[in-house]
Amino acid sequence: MFQQQVVVITGGSSGLGPALARRFLAAGARLALLARDAQKLARVRAELLAGAPPGARVETLVCDVCDEAACRLAMQAIAASLGRPDVLVNSAGIVAEGYFQQSDMATQRRIFETNYFGAVNITLAAMPFFSARGSGRIVNIASLAGRLPTFGLTAYGPSKFALVGFSEALRLELKPRGVRVQLACPGEFLTPMALALEATRTPENRQMNQAVPVLSLDAVADGVFAGIAANRFMIVPGRIARALDALHRLAPGLLRWLLDLRLRQVYIGPRQP
Repeated sequence: MFQQQVVVITGGSSGLGPALARRFLAAGARLALLARDAQKLARVRAELLAGAPPGARVETLVCDVCDEAACRLAMQAIAASLGRPDVLVNSAGIVAEGYFQQSDMATQRRIFETNYFGAVNITLAAMPFFSARGSGRIVNIASLAGRLPTFGLTAYGPSKFALVGFSEALRLELKPRGVRVQLACPGEFLTPMALALEATRTPENRQMNQAVPVLSLDAVADGVFAGIAANRFMIVPGRIARALDALHRLAPGLLRWLLDLRLRQVYIGPRQP
């Protein structure tokens, strides 16, 4: 399905980005991986090519998706080297977890700049190439936290809610122009970014996150890639995650009651963070 297609993946140096890259490469795609860390990108490229068939193409570009001009230059470089992009996977993202009253505006803005505006920047940079050929595929990696209320993620969650809304609006606008938009909303899964949260995770976060089983990186990558290949718009890996997403759509009041009930199990008395 993706044989010789040019697939651009942001967040290509860690986590879901490289995992999806491995699956696209096995399907015959030519890859361009974007991230901010050149050394990590080089390591991922070497790992991908080590298990790839002869003639596989994997290129890397240092690009901060928060930089609109850098996104345009990166897309132009990819088109000149590999060819016009066929698929854009917006996987770049950052997270911060904790009590809202202990957050700061710099963190709030930084998360939105990467998780939401970063996707907007690189998508705008890709649009001239998609429009010129009248086809293309945009895959936005959001989160179950962009569909459901989540404790301690008052910056990350809203940034992913924004990405969900962006994807819905973009799907409607681009479908008549031959450009497919897809949206993946995984729950928490094992990545270096998620593991780094363990050192500072609050009791409430631990309690709430246990409501949805933490999936392995491969399980999420398999689910997301299968959803992409099946041309599904909404992709939610994991049966329990899909059940909670459905419950929130069909009976949001019941889900809020269940979440409140689970949260009350943490509190013995009022907490003063």
